[in-house]
Amino acid sequence: MSDHAFSPDERAAVYRAIAERRDMRHFAGGEVAPALLARLLQAAHQAPSVGLMQPWRFIRITRPELREGIHGLIEAERVRTAEALGERSDEFMRLKVEGVRDCAELLVAALMEGREAHVFGRRTLPQMDLASLSCAIQNLWLAARAEGLGLGWVSLFDPLELARLLDMPDGSQPVAVLCLGPVEEFYEQPMLVQEGWASERALDELVFADRWGQRP
Repeated sequence: MSDHAFSPDERAAVYRAIAERRDMRHFAGGEVAPALLARLLQAAHQAPSVGLMQPWRFIRITRPELREGIHGLIEAERVRTAEALGERSDEFMRLKVEGVRDCAELLVAALMEGREAHVFGRRTLPQMDLASLSCAIQNLWLAARAEGLGLGWVSLFDPLELARLLDMPDGSQPVAVLCLGPVEEFYEQPMLVQEGWASERALDELVFADRWGQRP
């Protein structure tokens, strides 16, 4: 055991947060105290980022008409997604895919403008800005679960339309609509597993040794 390891109870808490994190769609209204929201955003802000570029921007949605506008964009994309799914269209339309109207807090996570100026770590992999934002969202997600709050990542929207709605500058990009707040309960399994939409794959199917597809 490393001298730098957390205590057994602390390690167990970290692994529990990871195991019990869920992409939530059902919320119980309520509120998130300002100090708690600040703590969660600070956790997000402590994420790693390539070249320390910190490309994340979080827009807190406080105006009801903006929340409704975002809901409308998501609903429009939900219908388009159902059409694209063909024979699974009806099954998809029965799924609850967002909690925009029900959650206590609504955030939009976005990439900043001017990212092309950041070359360190991005010269051959420019998508590392997106990877960095994803790390920030995951930090927020795990911290929220540890605090007993649910969080749901919604990606059903046209990014250009959402950017226009939020007066975002050219070159920036919305990546996630994040629903945050109290929930009645957390799903025992990922919701799409519980609903029979998809199945999780075993880790040993996804780990290779030395060459792609070669099992350890």
